[in-house]
Amino acid sequence: MTADDKTIALFTTRVRQLLIQYEQLKEENKRLREELEKRNDAISDMESKLSSTQDDYHSLMTAKMLEITEGDMEAAKARLNKLIRSVNKCITLLSEQ
Repeated sequence: MTADDKTIALFTTRVRQLLIQYEQLKEENKRLREELEKRNDAISDMESKLSSTQDDYHSLMTAKMLEITEGDMEAAKARLNKLIRSVNKCITLLSEQ
């Protein structure tokens, strides 16, 4: 076997190795793209569920606000009046000093 034959054999071997490596990388790339697509689908699905849940939450909050009864309003007014009296007492105490 001459030097040229050895060089050609070595070159052929390297080309085959590169082709094998290329095919492996191609398969890995395909697998990664499929995984990426699955994750993008999952993210899209979760975003859709999040949007739906937020809409439900806003609807519930609106319904809850409309549910306020007269008793709740009276209790809120009483608490507010009590807070106002407390603030007035504090102002009076500060004024006396």
